[in-house]
Amino acid sequence: MDRTETRATAPEDLDQLARVLRIEAAALTRMAEELGPDHARALDLLAAAQGRIIVSGIGKSGHVGAKIAATFASTGAPAQFVHPTEASHGDLGMITPRDVCLVISNSGETPELSDLITYSRRFAIPLIAITRKGGSTLGQAADVTLLLPDAPEACAIGVAPTTSTTATLALGDALAVALMHRKGFRREDFEIFHPGGKLGAQLMKVEKLMHTGDAVPLLAPDTPMREGLLTMTAKGFGLAGVEADGTLHGIITDGDLRRNLDRLMEATAIEVATRQPLTIRPGMLASEALKVMTERKISALFVVDEEMHVLGLLHIHDCLRAGVA
Repeated sequence: MDRTETRATAPEDLDQLARVLRIEAAALTRMAEELGPDHARALDLLAAAQGRIIVSGIGKSGHVGAKIAATFASTGAPAQFVHPTEASHGDLGMITPRDVCLVISNSGETPELSDLITYSRRFAIPLIAITRKGGSTLGQAADVTLLLPDAPEACAIGVAPTTSTTATLALGDALAVALMHRKGFRREDFEIFHPGGKLGAQLMKVEKLMHTGDAVPLLAPDTPMREGLLTMTAKGFGLAGVEADGTLHGIITDGDLRRNLDRLMEATAIEVATRQPLTIRPGMLASEALKVMTERKISALFVVDEEMHVLGLLHIHDCLRAGVA
């Protein structure tokens, strides 16, 4: 058969996909139903850590552990993944009595973890275990043991880590989110740890994108519109604000110009302006401001404080250039 040919998906293929998802979903449901005092104690230890959350594991558990550590770190709980083999060759020095260890092993008998376990016991570093075997070496040594559900792996031969790794990852997410709630971690805090990429753009605030100073088109109330038109053209935003004593009294848009076309050259800025315009605050998310502009079919918004003092101007193009969408 030509290597470029693609075999049509057979019904049994979809059956396999569905079977795996159902097996893993059932394990997660069971784990949620079996939450208890040990999980609360684990959360207490994590919240009380004055240093970092040290996550460790080997093989697939290590890959999952690295993701769990990254989730903790990105949600306001300092965390670091320490590879157990590297720990045995000097990296144990990274771990201090101010930390708490979260160690993952499905069997609880992973030999590479022995030095890390011994080290945590020697220096009284809190140890949380995630394992399926409560009576294992890891389970017996830990201060708190969080049991994975005794559920079958989802692979066809029942041995490849599938259900167990999914359960571990979900438990790590649950601990991280519960810790966020315990600490009162806010969306504004989340932005600090996610300044880049699409997520960073979605969390960007208006004050980071708005135009300020001389770039903002502003007119005094008594400015003749023949002069006002020159200002609007020079600034290039298609509108101008009418300001007196630092306070915004109205805005002039292309629509206002058309509505006053017959008397435009004899009018002043305040006579043409739309009073009580829609404005935004500097601390507003740029994504929310973009939604307002899109829904109202407007291209720019003045940024003001509570006293309507003009702070800047946000244009829809600023949002789009920054990747806010």
